[in-house]
Amino acid sequence: EIDRIIASVDMSKVEGQRNRAIIETLYSCGLRVSELCNLHMSDLYLEEGFMRVEGKGSKQRLVPVSPRAVNELQTYFQQRMAMSNIKPGHEDYVFLSFRRGTKLSRIMVFHFIKELVELAGIQKTVSPHTFRHSFATHLLEGGANLRAIQMMLGHESIGTTEIYTHID
Repeated sequence: EIDRIIASVDMSKVEGQRNRAIIETLYSCGLRVSELCNLHMSDLYLEEGFMRVEGKGSKQRLVPVSPRAVNELQTYFQQRMAMSNIKPGHEDYVFLSFRRGTKLSRIMVFHFIKELVELAGIQKTVSPHTFRHSFATHLLEGGANLRAIQMMLGHESIGTTEIYTHID
């Protein structure tokens, strides 16, 4: 279903590559939508394969970035560098509105994900948070350690991580 959502992105639109990079980053890094919207260029260490994320309570954590997400981000950055309308104070944000030149809002991300889910023909309710749940569940199914998943998600309690992965 995630592949169908990514495939439904209209790459002829100016925001197409940005949206692919967003979905890949949400899924492969397990980010909260607020973490994604507040992600800074200076938080990315793509050559090394990780990013620094500021989560709830201003707690920072390091999160691995998949090669696929690195590729989508680097392709988007070529487009982003050509933007001439970036507003002062928004230069370091990763994901920008092409029209406004400002960082993306949570609402904008919710809106285009809803559109993509419909285009992909998926009947379920999908939000940016769904990608976070999928990240955790797929890692666990692939044999990842629950404590490692807890650290990547930035959860204080292992119980919260268990809820995300639908186990007890």
